[in-house]
Amino acid sequence: MSETPEVRPPVVTPVRVVIALCLVAPFVAMLWVGSYAKTDPAFIGIPFFYWYQMLWVLISTALTMLAYKLWQRDQRSREDANGGAVK
Repeated sequence: MSETPEVRPPVVTPVRVVIALCLVAPFVAMLWVGSYAKTDPAFIGIPFFYWYQMLWVLISTALTMLAYKLWQRDQRSREDANGGAVK
């Protein structure tokens, strides 16, 4: 009985926490309506309410791309640590 126990990487890692924050941030920003339910400051004639939401479309895209790239890197490192097979 000299088998070594299988060592698995932890499920919750700092990278995965960052991924979760990247994916949750847009929801929190859009659900907190009181923070942007106003008309001033206007940007090129567009009320704050509208340009703030459009800005979050771009921010959400960037955060989702970042989360995806971090997820890919996390999966590659798990494959390498596991000998090429992710379980």
